Amino acid sequence: MSILNDYQNCETHLKRFLTLDVVGEGEMDETRPNVLYILTDQWRAKATGYNGDPNAVTPNIDRLATESIKFANAIATSPVCTPARAALLTGRYPTTTGMFMNDIPLSPDEESIGKAFKRANYNTAYIGKWHVDGHGRSSYIPLERRQGFDYWKVLECTHDYQNSKYYDNDDPSIKVWNGYDAFSQTADAVAYVRKQAAADKPFFLTLSLGPPHFPHNNAPAEYQRMFTPEAVTFSPNVQFDDPDFEKFNRREAAGYYAHITAMDRCVGDVTKALEAYDLANNTILIFASDHGEMMGSHCLRAFTKQVFWDESCRVPFLLRYPPLTAEIEQRTIMTPLGTVDIMPTLLSLCGIDIPAAVEGVDLSCCVRDRIEVDGHVALYMSISPFSRVNYLDVGYRALRTRQYTWARKSDGECHLYDDLSDPYQLNNLVDDPVTAVAKEELEQLLTHLLAEIGDPFREESYYLEKWGYEVDEMGNVPYTN
Repeated sequence: MSILNDYQNCETHLKRFLTLDVVGEGEMDETRPNVLYILTDQWRAKATGYNGDPNAVTPNIDRLATESIKFANAIATSPVCTPARAALLTGRYPTTTGMFMNDIPLSPDEESIGKAFKRANYNTAYIGKWHVDGHGRSSYIPLERRQGFDYWKVLECTHDYQNSKYYDNDDPSIKVWNGYDAFSQTADAVAYVRKQAAADKPFFLTLSLGPPHFPHNNAPAEYQRMFTPEAVTFSPNVQFDDPDFEKFNRREAAGYYAHITAMDRCVGDVTKALEAYDLANNTILIFASDHGEMMGSHCLRAFTKQVFWDESCRVPFLLRYPPLTAEIEQRTIMTPLGTVDIMPTLLSLCGIDIPAAVEGVDLSCCVRDRIEVDGHVALYMSISPFSRVNYLDVGYRALRTRQYTWARKSDGECHLYDDLSDPYQLNNLVDDPVTAVAKEELEQLLTHLLAEIGDPFREESYYLEKWGYEVDEMGNVPYTN
C-alpha cells in the first residue's frame, strides 16, 4: 500500500477510536483533568538526557520521561517562534492564519485553545512569553487579544532573562520579574496551582519560558559554571573546519546547556507542586518546546532555526497523565505529532469539542490506547524566511513520517532522509534508486496535503501580498525590535 493510501486510511482509523462524549459550553464535569503545559523556547529534542545527549543535565525531565508518553517525532509545524506558537494556539497552519513570520498579529477572532478550554468552564492562565500579538514586543496586550486566557502575567517577547518585564493581568504599567525570569515565572505558576487546588473547576495553565533561546550568556552563574566550551560533545553532523566557527558554537553550546539545566529545575518545581497539592493524578502535564536549534549541525551556526533539519524542527514532547500513563511498558510513540495536532489532541483528552476550523488531527488514541496511527504524517514549512542575517535558506514544505523526512524547497532542491537508519540526516537519499518509490509517494502525499490546506506553495512575495505585510530589506516587519 502506498504512503498516500496509508494517509487517507488513517482518518478512518482515527474516527474508529475517537468516538467520545464531549463537554459543551458551560457544562461542568468534575472528572475532567487539569492541563499544565510547560512550553520552552528553541529546545531541540536531542538536547535532553532521556534522549541520550551527554551534555544535558536534566534529572527532573528524565524522571518525568519515565512517567510520560514520549512523542519521538514531535515536529514544529513552522520552526520559528511566532508561527509555531500560533499553530499551537489555533491548531491551524501558517498559510491559513497568515502567521508565517515573527512579530505579526494573531487575529482575535481565531478559535484558540484558550477559548475552547474557557468555554468548557476551565479556569485559564498564561504566564511568560506570548509572541503572537504583533503590536510591539514590549506593548501591553489588552483582554480582547489574549485568546481566552484570564489569568495573565505576560510580555510579548524578551530574552533579557535577568531583567525581564511583564504585565500583570489588567494593570497597564510594566513590571519586572525578580532575578532569572524562568524561576520567578515558575514560582508564579506554582502559586497559581496552589490556589487552583481549592477551586471548583479545572484549570488550563501554560507556563511559557524563554530559555534556552539565545542569548546563551545570561543563565544564572551557578549553572554557567557547570559547562565549559571545551567539554561540549557535538553531534556527528557537526564538522568544525573553521576555528572561528568552532569557537563560536562551543561558547554558545555551553550557555545553551546552562539554560537547559536551569529549565530542568523549573520542571522539577512544577512536578513537586502538583504532588504537594494532590493534583498530579488529575493533571495532564506536558513538557515541550516551540522549535529547535541547529547549534552547528549541517554547518549552520548556533541561533539558526526555521530550516527543515531535525535539530530545527523536532522538539521534546512529554505527556504525563497518570490514569493513562502510569504502569505502562511502552512509552515511546513514533507517530508524528505536528504542532497543529496538539490542540485537538488535548481537547479530546479533556472531552472538549474540537472547533471545526482546526486543521490538526486528534491523536489522543496514541495516549489513551498507545496506538501508532499508521499513515499519519506531520506537515511542516517555512514560508518567508526573515531576519536575513541569520536565515538565508529559501522557503520549503516538508513531511515527517515514522521513517522519513521529505523536504522540497522553493528553488526545486529536495531532501530525503531515512530517520530510522540515519538519525543525524547525513545521507540525502533523493537520488538513490532504492528509495525512488518512497520519494515519489512522499511527493504525491505532500502535493495532496498542500491542496487540502489550500497552499499553492508560491514564492514568499505571494504570501506577503496576500496578507498585506510590509517588510524591510532584512525581511522583518517594521516593528520588530
